[in-house]
Amino acid sequence: MRVLPLLFSLLLVMSTYGQDAEVQAKKTTVGFELDAVPYLFEGYYGSVWVGHDHFRYRAVITKIETPSFILEDGFTNNEMKVYAAIVDYFFKPGFEGWWIGPGLEYWDATIQTDAKLETAAYNNTIFTLGGGYVWKFHKNFYLNPWAAVHLRIAGDKEVRVDQSLYETPLLIPEISLKLGWHF
Repeated sequence: MRVLPLLFSLLLVMSTYGQDAEVQAKKTTVGFELDAVPYLFEGYYGSVWVGHDHFRYRAVITKIETPSFILEDGFTNNEMKVYAAIVDYFFKPGFEGWWIGPGLEYWDATIQTDAKLETAAYNNTIFTLGGGYVWKFHKNFYLNPWAAVHLRIAGDKEVRVDQSLYETPLLIPEISLKLGWHF
């Protein structure tokens, strides 16, 4: 878990950087977000970001267990750890309102069949394109409903587990709600 200390160090350094000059502080900010969906499915989500002008640069770490109603019949316990780097563009200043952003993600996952005899590991590199709306409801606290489409661009297409073959999806849609705050 060397990623978490790195993310917190980045947050600390960038918050200090953002305080160097009054003009810079108005254009540059640092924040973090929590996403509701991973917590609903036995996981977690953390994102730290640095924003400058209309751009927000995010580092994300997530763990989620894919709900069984989404998986192919016969498979269970699809647990994914996701590491992402994403660049968002805000159409308005102040990191609020509509945004859109592409990114790259690495999905490190395991899966089982319903028999649960063995666990198979697989990984994918994902191109993601998302967008949403940041609504500031109290100072710099905000809600961020969003949607994204994830496209597998590299990695395992098929995973053999318990004499069965799991095919990783090429395209995966996602919607959720984030809660965030920035300096």
